[in-house]
Amino acid sequence: MLTRREFDAAATGALDGLRVVDLSRLVAGNMLTKMLSDQGAEVIKVEPPAGDSLRAWKVGGVETSWKTWCRNKRSICLDLRQPEAIAVVKRLTETAAIFVESFRPGVLEEMGLAPESLLALNPRLVIVRVSGWGQTGPFAHKPGFGTLVEGYSGFAAINGYADRPPVLPPMFMADAYAGLMGSASTLIALRHAERTGQGQVVDLSLFEPIFSVLEPQMANYRITRKLKPRTGSRSTNTAPRNAYQTKDGGWVGLSSSTQAIFVKLMKSIGRPELVEDPRFRTNSDRIRHIEDIDAVVRDAVAQLTMKEALAQFDRDGVTIGPIMDVAGLETDHYVAGREALIEVPDADMPGGWLPMHGEVPRLSGTPGILRNPAPTLGQDNDALLGPLLGAEELARLRAARIVLDGETK
Repeated sequence: MLTRREFDAAATGALDGLRVVDLSRLVAGNMLTKMLSDQGAEVIKVEPPAGDSLRAWKVGGVETSWKTWCRNKRSICLDLRQPEAIAVVKRLTETAAIFVESFRPGVLEEMGLAPESLLALNPRLVIVRVSGWGQTGPFAHKPGFGTLVEGYSGFAAINGYADRPPVLPPMFMADAYAGLMGSASTLIALRHAERTGQGQVVDLSLFEPIFSVLEPQMANYRITRKLKPRTGSRSTNTAPRNAYQTKDGGWVGLSSSTQAIFVKLMKSIGRPELVEDPRFRTNSDRIRHIEDIDAVVRDAVAQLTMKEALAQFDRDGVTIGPIMDVAGLETDHYVAGREALIEVPDADMPGGWLPMHGEVPRLSGTPGILRNPAPTLGQDNDALLGPLLGAEELARLRAARIVLDGETK
């Protein structure tokens, strides 16, 4: 059973006292600031009247994406088309350590929030600019969603099967990589600002993080002048490595990444003689005869149920694991035991509990926090803008519809 956790408004983390002004939209920026808010940073979402575009991604009428990526954050709602709203953002930024945006390059300047002007107000500020293709280069002017980047980076070209079209990932892979790399980049820049008093701009494209994890493919191509083929679940580096179906219709993932594991695998399936077979003696031999060795393993696994396969191979020291889907993960003992998936109270969810991922990374002294659920639109207008502007000025901006209150549904 998943661990049920309550939010604690008094919770603090390693980044307690760090203020982040977040004008980003959708996944990459929200992933980045989620990493910071989970460690205690005060992340202030500055949302337009329609809210962050992430709020529109609903399942059964529930803002599941918003709820999971924007926990621990706060929300104010401003009409950023109005100069007075921009002035409010500038005043907030004077109190912040980090500023995050994900507009098309040039838009921030058009809004009157150019990095130069923000750094003039707050010289120690770390400004993170998230875009599809980066702030410079021949594509800087182009819109860039993760799908385009996943194709352009070389990822889709190697994903899938050789006799079928390239496969784009069925999740927000480029955005997620950018968010994760962006959080580390932000803290590197923050460390520099704390040491020197000098802020800077982090130019975070969606392209470069996913492109960088495909190394060393370019070096390999330079040597061989051969394109890496699409191999499905097989590997071009080790064999056997594939997804294999069990007798009862389940699937397991198996990898023989070392010679010792291959030897254990052959013994486990009752074929120890194949260790000395010239076709399979070394990893290079097995890759050359991959159809043959794959057939041996496929036939062996097909004789076992999922339960039998996992028990046998685990007993014999073979690296194997079930290929899980979310239905299985929801009730999985490992996921529950690690609190990789938890439940938090949520009245919009069936049964009143919302499953979401636990805090990552895991730190022994500062393990991350659950301070508050994802905010409704403009929920923190009074709490944040009252002290900043004063009650009279806040009331005037409300009357002028520069500060807005409301809840997207």
